[in-house]
Amino acid sequence: MSQVVFRSPLLARLTGCSLSVQVERGFAPQARLGSQCRFFSRSMYTNAELTIPPPPALLQPLVVPKKLLLGPGPSNISTRVQEAGGKQVIGHMHAEMFEIMDEIKAGIQYAFQTTSSMTLAISGSGHAAMEAAFFNVVEPGDVVLIGIHGVWGERAADIAERIGGDVRRFVKPPGEMFTLQEIEQALVQHKPILFFITHGESSSGVVQEMDGIGPLCHKHNCLLLVDCVASLGGAPLYMDKQDIDILYSGSQKVLNCPPGTAPLSFNDKACQKIFNRRKKPVSLYLDMSWLSNLWGCDGSPRKYHHTTPITGLFALREALAILAEQGLEENWKLHQENAEYLHKGIEDLGLKLFVKDKAIRLPTVTTIAVPEGYEWKDITDFIMKKYQIEITGGLGPTIGKVLRIGLMGINCTKANADLVLGALKDALEQCKKSKH
Repeated sequence: MSQVVFRSPLLARLTGCSLSVQVERGFAPQARLGSQCRFFSRSMYTNAELTIPPPPALLQPLVVPKKLLLGPGPSNISTRVQEAGGKQVIGHMHAEMFEIMDEIKAGIQYAFQTTSSMTLAISGSGHAAMEAAFFNVVEPGDVVLIGIHGVWGERAADIAERIGGDVRRFVKPPGEMFTLQEIEQALVQHKPILFFITHGESSSGVVQEMDGIGPLCHKHNCLLLVDCVASLGGAPLYMDKQDIDILYSGSQKVLNCPPGTAPLSFNDKACQKIFNRRKKPVSLYLDMSWLSNLWGCDGSPRKYHHTTPITGLFALREALAILAEQGLEENWKLHQENAEYLHKGIEDLGLKLFVKDKAIRLPTVTTIAVPEGYEWKDITDFIMKKYQIEITGGLGPTIGKVLRIGLMGINCTKANADLVLGALKDALEQCKKSKH
């Protein structure tokens, strides 16, 4: 028989002792060693002391203030969507979950106005869908033309550069849109494989006219990628009719759904590029060869890829159901009418709309030129503090230049327009003008 002594400063600190084990030659000592180890394990956990106590804040009930979200997003969530998102979880690979995913796919096809089978929801925000589009289509050295007339073009250029794309920036001042002539000149000059443009530029309040851009891109052997995060459901857009190859959006704006699920669709031309890559996409999480299977787009039995945001998908399904019940055309009409009502009220206050051309004002997000002599943050802070209403300042190239008001989905009402106009009037009277 021999004795083995385990001595360790760590064990000594945790248990106040060392572990001595009698080991005999043969098989019997294994059971004895196991017994000793189990005793040591129990002793270690009994004598160890936690050094990090429970956070006091987490021992209190969750408190979430009630606010009216009239900024560029997220928007308030309807009771119906809240209830859907609060249902008990089921397995992400259950047959019932696949049925819900199929319903979501059909809802996105309706919202996008596309028959593309490669239609799904990315597990993530609109940024994740943006990255999924670039990661799957663009390879190192590919020339990518980015239309920039606000912050989202800047983000797109950043993403494309990170994966080795040869990015060519095509810039217009915030508040303006691109013309077909300008776009064709850029396509001829740069010869890109992909052209990115934002349909609803929420940082500047511009809606880009899409008719004719798709055919121009295809004439020059270029795919068209469109961001409609801020415009989906609030402004007319037709993926198939307008020859858009790749379209993505978000869930937290007109759809009145929590952020975290992002609609995305690729047509056949885009799929040909995706599935004829020289190398795998840089992200496994956003790899469409996996995601297309998970979402039942490839006709093969579904395989595990990642655990989808199950309750988030419940909420998205219900949000898309509400859009389908109300009808796209009715939603487009509602957002346009209430935007025009808001615009008139803003001008009646003596304020100036940032986008001068009425025809290209985004119906979902209105931008107001910061009135001379005021600090924009004084206005937004006053309205939040007194009225619990969110409006925001600019983003990217419009920081310090605009105030932004969003009327989206269930928040798109004349009553809400009147509320925010009254709050703005009060803020202009109460906020001190700067000396500049």
